[in-house]
Amino acid sequence: MAGAAHCSLQAKRLLLDPKFEGYKLSLEPLACYQLGLDAAVAEVQLRDDQYTLDHMRAFGMYNYLHLDSWYQDNVYYVDQFGRVMNLSVTLDTALQKPREVFRLPTDLTACDNRLCASMHFSSSTWVTLSDGTGRLYLIKSGKRGSSASEKWEIVFNEELGSPFIIAHSVSFVKSDAHSLAMLLLRVEKDELDTKGSGFHVTLEWVTVAERKEGDQRYEIVKRRVLQGKSVPHYAAIEPSGDGLMVVSHKPFTFMQNESDKLEENDDAKASNEKKDPLYYWQQTEDDVTITVHLPQDITKDDIKIHFSPDNICVTLKDQPPLMEGKLYSSVDHESCTWIIREDKSLEVSLIKKNEGSRWPELIVGDTGGEFVMDSSQRSEIAESLMHLTSEVMNPNPEKENPPCNAQELEECDAFLEDGASLCRFDGDTLKVTHIINLGSNQYLFSVVVNPREMPCFCLRHDVDALLWQPHSDQPENMWEHIATFNALGYVQASKQDKKFMACAPDYSYAALCECLRRVFIYRQPTPLATVLYNRKEGRQVGQVAKQLVATLEANDPILGFQATSERLFVLTTKTLFLIKVNSGN
Repeated sequence: MAGAAHCSLQAKRLLLDPKFEGYKLSLEPLACYQLGLDAAVAEVQLRDDQYTLDHMRAFGMYNYLHLDSWYQDNVYYVDQFGRVMNLSVTLDTALQKPREVFRLPTDLTACDNRLCASMHFSSSTWVTLSDGTGRLYLIKSGKRGSSASEKWEIVFNEELGSPFIIAHSVSFVKSDAHSLAMLLLRVEKDELDTKGSGFHVTLEWVTVAERKEGDQRYEIVKRRVLQGKSVPHYAAIEPSGDGLMVVSHKPFTFMQNESDKLEENDDAKASNEKKDPLYYWQQTEDDVTITVHLPQDITKDDIKIHFSPDNICVTLKDQPPLMEGKLYSSVDHESCTWIIREDKSLEVSLIKKNEGSRWPELIVGDTGGEFVMDSSQRSEIAESLMHLTSEVMNPNPEKENPPCNAQELEECDAFLEDGASLCRFDGDTLKVTHIINLGSNQYLFSVVVNPREMPCFCLRHDVDALLWQPHSDQPENMWEHIATFNALGYVQASKQDKKFMACAPDYSYAALCECLRRVFIYRQPTPLATVLYNRKEGRQVGQVAKQLVATLEANDPILGFQATSERLFVLTTKTLFLIKVNSGN
């Protein structure tokens, strides 16, 4: 990641509310509707050999309910008969039963090591689908959400190796050919990993394009593999198909084929072979001394040195300049001298114009030389830094401001993973172009606000939760802060049993559910219809944020959870619940 630009996320102050007073528990009833399913959801339990935290994150905590962001209030799931079932909602009071839109051709129960079936909506008319056995389907669906125009037709299907789940997909046109790109997630056995979990995680980036013959058939044009040691929190391909972004605790790198590896190894060897410096330089407060070891055949007449107030040029015989460029600071060029010493070395003396200043480099941008520091300078620097260090952990505990008091931290302020990073990979070079160290900005969830853009991701910033929209086509504003969920970062940390988190695409509320029954909804501040006073401060309160709690009438664990601007959809093994959160316009 040597060439990557290290970036940071810039929060918009106007979207932060430092005076937020918290959520008021509201007892208003929430309309909750439930639909019994004809057949149970095709849940796949973890096997005995899927025992790591990565297996649990990728497959054990999988969201079996899929929201179609291209059409309002449109959700899908796969049942145990391999049927893709759809529920499209227009009126809560006139709910239809989920209807079958597609049936997987394979028998799901025949594969011993299968994963859960997965799908992603690449565009308003294209769907990518996996049956969990390692087979990928590209489906032309027509306009979804209405039975009249919706017809799912397989355009491409191929076995792609070991089972995977689809993490993300996009549809785009490149070189006048329609293409689809998808990210396939696998957790695979790693025989070389003897000290860790024994597994590694791969993200396969597959691109399928329409054939140039014009017969509307599709074929795989690219397969590239990223490998890492943790399941990514977020992985998405840019809408143009030119790059991808990954949020993960441990870094991912592209796996190269053998020829690329050999070339890279040769380059690495060449760069690792340490070259002797072309010159050495020392400095005092008044002057700079440069030493150059001369070849045997060089005489005094072969040396040409040009001094100017801000530049230097040293040439030996007819060779290219040994050193040339702009000096770090100005010198008194008329007082500068050079001599050839007895040990056949050239010594150049530069007199500083600004006495007392230290030069961090001799020639701006030149790495051909090496700075040599004498012992007196070393001890002087060490002495100046002494006040910053101590052999004692806290040498002055009675001081007014102790360095840190761990007892002031609460349990929900502790982060399991402090090292998460956000990386942007280029599709051509397969290198990281941008990297953000997220530090303690804990990843919470992702949401699609605009299906034509990349999914947004939500991070904890102090007590709040901030929503970020990636813009791959805007290098100066690649990650935009678009919304804030007040105090949600703090609130969610106290929910030990939380399984899924989501928010409305219009940012009106955020929600989380536990493994069983309970759903917590956090409505963002809205103006009050009646007058409300804060008695402590004696002022009128203009708006209030509410917390609502819904308890589902179900004993089965929650398998899926999705939020739209009006409703929450909650899926259990045999029931689909709809919770009306906001009234429609």
